[in-house]
Amino acid sequence: MTRARVSLALPLLGALLLAAMIGATGFGAEIVPVSAVLDTLLARLTGATPADLGIDTIVWQLRVPRTLLAAVVGAGLALAGAAMQTLVRNPLADPFLLGVSSGAGVGAAAVITSGLFAGAGIWALSGGALLGALGAATLVFLIALAQGGLTPLRLVLTGTVLGSAFAGFSSFLVFRSTDPAAAESVLFWLLGSLAGADWTTLALPCTVVVACGAILFAIAGWLDALTLGADTASSVGVPVRHLRIGLFVLLAVLVGVLVAVSGGIGFVGLVVPHAARMIVGPRHRNLLPTCALGGALFLVIADAATRILVRPTEIPVGVLTGLIGAPIFLLLMGRRRYHFGAS
Repeated sequence: MTRARVSLALPLLGALLLAAMIGATGFGAEIVPVSAVLDTLLARLTGATPADLGIDTIVWQLRVPRTLLAAVVGAGLALAGAAMQTLVRNPLADPFLLGVSSGAGVGAAAVITSGLFAGAGIWALSGGALLGALGAATLVFLIALAQGGLTPLRLVLTGTVLGSAFAGFSSFLVFRSTDPAAAESVLFWLLGSLAGADWTTLALPCTVVVACGAILFAIAGWLDALTLGADTASSVGVPVRHLRIGLFVLLAVLVGVLVAVSGGIGFVGLVVPHAARMIVGPRHRNLLPTCALGGALFLVIADAATRILVRPTEIPVGVLTGLIGAPIFLLLMGRRRYHFGAS
């Protein structure tokens, strides 16, 4: 039954994702018909001259990179959420559990309020956020390791406590700033946005998500064993300690890069893995590709909705993912047949 679901779910999600990406490319302050979107994409992919240069600029230079980034970030957050829930064996874990998002917030707030890394131009904010995210993950790692090892309980508690501290420090930086617009800028960034996407911002997140996804898929069997507990995993030959350290580093890099390019987009990494488990079961060989496609689909649709709900302006995508994700998560948890980690 599970194999049949997988064989049906993956092609269906792939088709829905492709349709959503094409449709999302047409939405924005100016609606572009699907036929015009397809003509522009066909012209670009075949090297022909676009029929309408204005539409070509809107579609190819602005919306295609943004839609691709939404798919990449959504896939990465869903993969990170599934791996994080396995690492700490906690169904409430999300990609930001290790304090990475709050640490990125400190870096972003420092750049916005003090002009740090001003010489880096458009990369200043992303660079500051990435350094803050990796610094936060490193601190969580060292503290948890010094207190007895990377056990699930220590990771959860250390990440939660330090995340609160980092969030408080971000607020302090905003409070001390003399720029009246700093608070608004920091808040907008923390709520997540893909508005700054362009072709130059795609290379790093694409590379990191593909590489991390491939590594997770390669160790899917170990992840299945870890879900059953450290003792069970050790009994079947899984190097639990090294696996936990490797997962921690992988998740820190993956989430740090995603937060740096998109801000703190919540609920994707929490809701999508649970929905995927209900569709294809808990085995990671089936779960991970389903999470990647489902996360990409979810965020592409959410990002498109942010551009049309209050046209011609837009709302932060993190606001919409929270409003959509919360009722979906509660609905999933209300299903009696659902159990986290069940076989």
